[in-house]
Amino acid sequence: MVWNPGQLPQDWTLERLLGKHPSNPYNPLIANAFFRAGYIEAWGRGIEKIHRECREHDIPPPVFDYGMSGLMLTFRANPQHLIAAWGEQETKRRMGEKDGEDLTNNQRHILILLRDNPRMAAREVAQRIGISSRKVEENIAKLKALTLLKRIGSAKGGYWQVTEGQREGT
Repeated sequence: MVWNPGQLPQDWTLERLLGKHPSNPYNPLIANAFFRAGYIEAWGRGIEKIHRECREHDIPPPVFDYGMSGLMLTFRANPQHLIAAWGEQETKRRMGEKDGEDLTNNQRHILILLRDNPRMAAREVAQRIGISSRKVEENIAKLKALTLLKRIGSAKGGYWQVTEGQREGT
């Protein structure tokens, strides 16, 4: 997750930021200094470059959230890249999996999202992953059966707890 307390230009929406738009830096003097130093190759191409890099690294584009007094981008790692970086056993440990459990990429993404935001609704999980709410519910049911995910409290007022996958009595 990357968060910046800055604001969008006046009268801009998140939709405008993500669509084609002219460059409109918050502080043009600082932006110009970065341009002259070579850190900016072309004006107004940042969002395009983020999406291109995500495609090249086989990950979905980040989720943009303009609220919380700033702009937050949430990137989701490709589980295969995690395995390459950490090894399969360490990736499973960090993802809360036990040996012998094979989770799908969607199930791993659900665990990551709910670990980061335990109060996230299934509908929002579905939007962020790009699958139907029904599929999210099916995956959540499997994760609960594997004791990797537990619901604490009511459906509306409760939250999710990502567990270490320890079955009761073991």
